[in-house]
Amino acid sequence: QVQLAESGGGSVQAGGSLRLSCAGLIDSSYCMAWFRQAPGKQREWFAAIDRDGDATYARFVKERDETALYAAQVVKARFTISKDSSRMALYLEMNKLKPEDTAVYYCATDPDWTAGCPTFPEGYRYWGLGTQVTVSS
Repeated sequence: QVQLAESGGGSVQAGGSLRLSCAGLIDSSYCMAWFRQAPGKQREWFAAIDRDGDATYARFVKERDETALYAAQVVKARFTISKDSSRMALYLEMNKLKPEDTAVYYCATDPDWTAGCPTFPEGYRYWGLGTQVTVSS
């Protein structure tokens, strides 16, 4: 029985940062993803990482890099997904948190995918129980 376990959630003020962890992974070559679910809303995908460590992000976690010379052309993610194969762990670094980021955050994985990771909940067989993230204004 596979059981993933998230940790690292908590309460933070807007603009702050949190780092979530996910333990209990089966195989680091499988697609791994982070989802979140706010009260009254559907569970939504926002980050995934494949066997090669390539990450993809939902549009809403990206923002323009105002420090760049051509800010309008540079977009970066507020969140960073990463994995540690030696520890069989998945991580999520969240920066510049906003009140609308308040939700329960879930990690997920599935042995059927190693690339082209799904961006929908039905694509993942194994889930954690979630960790609450609350961002106050």
